[in-house]
Amino acid sequence: MKGSRFPLLVTAAVIAFFYLPILVLVVNSFNASRFGSTWQGWSLHWYARLAAEREVWAALRITLIVAVSATAASAVLGTTAALAIHRYATRLQRLHSVLISVPLVMPEILVGMSLLLFFATIGLELGIFSIFLAHVTFSLSFVAMVVLGRLQGFDESLLEAARDLGASWWTTTWRVLLPMLAPGIATGALLAFTLSIDDFVITFFVAGPGATTLPIRIYSMIKHGSPPLISALSTLLLVVTFVAVWLSQRLMERRG
Repeated sequence: MKGSRFPLLVTAAVIAFFYLPILVLVVNSFNASRFGSTWQGWSLHWYARLAAEREVWAALRITLIVAVSATAASAVLGTTAALAIHRYATRLQRLHSVLISVPLVMPEILVGMSLLLFFATIGLELGIFSIFLAHVTFSLSFVAMVVLGRLQGFDESLLEAARDLGASWWTTTWRVLLPMLAPGIATGALLAFTLSIDDFVITFFVAGPGATTLPIRIYSMIKHGSPPLISALSTLLLVVTFVAVWLSQRLMERRG
């Protein structure tokens, strides 16, 4: 109904449900209290202390190494998978499409357990490389789905026109196809990067000694660390995540 406040109330309730806990976390990162149970004023003490935590920065380094490498591999594999599914309407590619979609709905704990058993079966030592393989496993599905969405609106006549003008397959791919797919590839890559940085469940199963990522480090700090320090670290991680999501949304708008 016109003038009804119901939509506004629903919107406010949804925003509060999703973002009120995050707001409490961010505010608590500036709490001067040692334990965070009571408010004792504003302070940047925990951010300054966070800068001196070597183990946190070591975990961040591993997280970024895995995230960047897994994103690059997922972008390549996901894009080629999307091209294969889009170009070739065969039974094999229909099966391929199903296999690509399965990780999107499969519970993370099941993925983590299956990867752990697989790595143990083939004798692969758990570490940074096993985390990298695990992240590529679930990230490439997201990249493939985003690129497939871009391909559904792709004008194939542009490729035919390029070939009619004498362009080779290599030139057509690099000068026509990839620039047209670039927004979709970039969006999928940013999504893969965000998922890799934030992943805890799957990484918890496949991480070995000396390969502690930032989410796992945060989990261990919850048991032994100071709550405001964890809040400060989580706030910085939230900032990175929101920036990546914002860039992804801008690229999606540009693609549209």
